[in-house]
Amino acid sequence: MKLLSWNVNGIRAVERKQADLWLWEQDFDVIALQETKSHPEQLSEHLLQPKGYQSFWHSAEIRKGYSGVALYVKQSPNEIIQGLPDYNFTDQGRLLTAVYDTFVVCNGYFPNGGSKTSNLDYKLAYYQAFLDHVNTYKDQGLSVIFGGYLNVAHTEIDLARPDANKNHTGFLPIERAWVDDVIADGYADVFRLLNPTKTDVYTYWDQKSRARDRNVGWRIDYWFVSEDIKDRITTFDTKTEVQGSDHCPIVLDILI
Repeated sequence: MKLLSWNVNGIRAVERKQADLWLWEQDFDVIALQETKSHPEQLSEHLLQPKGYQSFWHSAEIRKGYSGVALYVKQSPNEIIQGLPDYNFTDQGRLLTAVYDTFVVCNGYFPNGGSKTSNLDYKLAYYQAFLDHVNTYKDQGLSVIFGGYLNVAHTEIDLARPDANKNHTGFLPIERAWVDDVIADGYADVFRLLNPTKTDVYTYWDQKSRARDRNVGWRIDYWFVSEDIKDRITTFDTKTEVQGSDHCPIVLDILI
């Protein structure tokens, strides 16, 4: 199974740039998009029903043009779940879970901690609720694959300037500790599993400062898999050459 995750920073903008065209040519089994910033009624038929795929959307209820995730799948799931069980976490269009017979796939757009304590508290609560969510499926004996924009760089080699960002949201010790908890609960960060010490590989760059030209970035987009299937990983690719967003796509190939 070949899975792609990409924070598109506006799916309609990506379509206008024709940056989405390569998606439909790569034969992905699952396409997980974050920050779609749209509702289905705003989208072209091409984005809603590309040939060979079913599409599922979770859009923000609090306002249009904000947040949102989408899943395109070739294999029909048994169930699609929008959001998390707690209503406090369902109105921002942040999560889709596709449930199959033996595994689940989750696509998430995780909150930003921002500069306010309340924002960070919300983010940390969301992190815990999400981990509880995927653990429920793992405890049922299902394999778990989850990915998307997790909005945290785990270690110092996951961003270009760790010292300058040690007090900034996205790299705070308490946020990074959550990734430790995820790994301790039996999930593997696929990129880091395959590349334990690799540096200078990022998935996000600030557009205003043209940071991508200098590769001053952050690795804050991930695919994780439960430990029972980590030995089935075949390849992982960070598509830094793909333009159209301030993030680049990441691709996981796994036997499942």
